Amino acid sequence: MLNHTQQLLDLMTQLRHPETGCPWDVKQDFASLIPYVIEEAYEVADAIEREDLDDLRNELGDLLLQVVFHAQIASEQGHFTFDEVSKAICDKLIRRHPHVFAGTVFETDEERQQAWEQAKTDERNEKYNSSVPKSVLDGVPPSLPALLECEKIQDRAANFGFDWIAVEPVLDKVQEELNEVKEAWLSGDQAHIEEEIGDLLLVAVNLARHLKVNPELALKRSTKKFSRRFQYIEQQVAATGKDLNHCTLAELDAYWDQAKLVLKNII
Repeated sequence: MLNHTQQLLDLMTQLRHPETGCPWDVKQDFASLIPYVIEEAYEVADAIEREDLDDLRNELGDLLLQVVFHAQIASEQGHFTFDEVSKAICDKLIRRHPHVFAGTVFETDEERQQAWEQAKTDERNEKYNSSVPKSVLDGVPPSLPALLECEKIQDRAANFGFDWIAVEPVLDKVQEELNEVKEAWLSGDQAHIEEEIGDLLLVAVNLARHLKVNPELALKRSTKKFSRRFQYIEQQVAATGKDLNHCTLAELDAYWDQAKLVLKNII
């Protein structure tokens, strides 16, 4: 039976050959591939959202290609190999799951979660130089999408007790921040408006955490819902022979209300 993993590694070696490989593949480096890694990860997420398993298989292959691509470049430069990448994640899985691989018994989910977080903390302490002041927030990549970065930062702080213990005070904080946005708007100070909008978004992420909602996915889905409804408006306006620019806001709002009824069962 053909080992397709080895075949993929061999193909990438051929593509990167400086004399007989593909010119585009040969000239790539870690930095130039960053947009492709991000794009492929989002395309995997999109296939999952659409529940298209055939497309998911293909998109996972595209994402795996990016892993192999980076490992090949690293191997050429003498840093690490694909096998070392695989070993690192295997070691991490074993280390973070002592209840599965080492016979450790956790009495509650809270104990298991605490052990998981402690394992990650130990890994961060080993990763960062001891001369550098350590923070429980170390290791959250600033390149993450803003909502995801905010959620992870808040999760880290919450693991050390810095968090509201109930939903109600978070809801109150949302209202407080919304009032401060209005005050900033009335002041006309654009920098202050931006600051308060940022605070409002941060608290909205906190509310999502307390309600067990992934804010990144929630916003993605709401954006898709908005797009479907607006496209419905476009279709209805086109059917009348008019142009969007020549419709009143009242007309567009009426079509929007129709869209909510017609598309209400579409997620």
